[in-house]
Amino acid sequence: MGTVNIHDEIRLYLRARVALIVLVTVEEQRALEVLDQVRRDRDPSSDLVSWDIADGLESTTGRQLPKAATPPDALSKIKELAQKEPRRRDLYVLKDFHAFWERDPAVRRRLRNLAHKLVYTGSSLIVTTPVRDIPVELGDDAVVVEMPLPEADALRRELDHLIDSTKGVKSTLTPAGRSRLAQAALGLTAAQARRAFAKAIVRDEVLDDRDIEAVLAEKKAVIRESEALEFYAAEESPDDLGGLEALKEWLRLRERAFSDAAREFRLPAPKGIALIGIPGTGKSLTAKMIGGLWRLPLLRLDVGALFGSLVGESEERVRRALRLAETVSPCVLWIDEVEKALAAGGHDGGTSQRVFGTVLTWMQEKTAPVFVVATANDVGALPPETLRRGRFDEVFFLDLPTEEERREIITVHLRKRGRKPEMFDVLQLARDCDGFVGAELEQVVVDAMYEAFSDDERDITTADIARAAARTVPLSKSQREVIEDLRAWLREGRAQSASFVGTAQAAGHQVPVLEV
Repeated sequence: MGTVNIHDEIRLYLRARVALIVLVTVEEQRALEVLDQVRRDRDPSSDLVSWDIADGLESTTGRQLPKAATPPDALSKIKELAQKEPRRRDLYVLKDFHAFWERDPAVRRRLRNLAHKLVYTGSSLIVTTPVRDIPVELGDDAVVVEMPLPEADALRRELDHLIDSTKGVKSTLTPAGRSRLAQAALGLTAAQARRAFAKAIVRDEVLDDRDIEAVLAEKKAVIRESEALEFYAAEESPDDLGGLEALKEWLRLRERAFSDAAREFRLPAPKGIALIGIPGTGKSLTAKMIGGLWRLPLLRLDVGALFGSLVGESEERVRRALRLAETVSPCVLWIDEVEKALAAGGHDGGTSQRVFGTVLTWMQEKTAPVFVVATANDVGALPPETLRRGRFDEVFFLDLPTEEERREIITVHLRKRGRKPEMFDVLQLARDCDGFVGAELEQVVVDAMYEAFSDDERDITTADIARAAARTVPLSKSQREVIEDLRAWLREGRAQSASFVGTAQAAGHQVPVLEV
């Protein structure tokens, strides 16, 4: 699914005498512009003729065309026009034709017959549709081309045109600023980008660097509507994550991996990492931190939202989500609790396996700079091939935090809530919280704040936090068998410790798991 020059791809199929092209896109107007450019480059004397159920046949060049009110009429008239002048190299575009071939076998048969006839003429047929699925009968005659979302250069041209054509707009953006604004719109369709730019203009009739955030906000809303992806602002930093020094160092070494200098150095972009561990050990926070550390957009793939009720809908959703991630790239794609993709087992007609297989194949073959962060709590639910090299650069195991890491985590959460860590006995608290994971340490601080607030809104003390810790039964006790199984997996050399370099060093610092 790498970056594709859509003009060149369509030209190649036309030169190969492909008579039926299915162009998958929601951007109908942009598709017509692309096809018209291809038509003019190929033969300036040719015509682009489009048909839809509302307006019938329409010519780009102004030719008089016969009326065609129904799909059968349209196919019949196109056949007559193409055979009347077989040397003409016209392109015939059928808009939203999937709505007709889905319910009428006669339309499918007529379309197939027409494709066979057009092979012996200079004309070709293009169907524009927002869905990829095509009838089985057409599978041997049609090629499916997915039109990618516009790249930064195309969005920059849209922005420049909007600024130049809008009266009264003031722009303080430098050329570099315009490029950053266009870059912020990556992942939007051309129409969506125009609306985002126009909204930024009419807000105060001035375009400046502040509008980059406004466009990003529009993009977040659009991505959220995709149902499977969620856009996160890159706000976390390594200082917000206590411990995990080996993982942090691995990430710091690759901080400039997506830069122009790295490409000139011929350094391959990192593929991704898998984070394995019990809940609450910082896997999700690590994914958010990577976006902030590398200053890249962070997209979260909601595995549960991928599954639609209609046959083929789930596969289409995952393909659309992955295409969107490639368009926004370079970016970080966070796949949270990846084992949920297989939660249905064999009870969903194989949909979960197909969706999961689509994601794994994409991870193996992708060329776009999308860094995948996959998290999992139950590694036993994953097929063995999931975590092999080629899909991930490294697999990290997040264990129970050591005493030193617990001190760091408590310090982080006190500071985030406006308290001075030096006013607390953090060393003793870390000892009291032996076996606690990061999420439990955060909750202990929060519980202490609730207690202090209810007591005449006084400030929290070390004793408040200690009492909250004493009331907590950590996961290390309730899930001790799970932890032991994961540690055995680490000892077998299947992962690297996120806290220590080397399996032996990690084993020497492991927090003992206590009986309940």
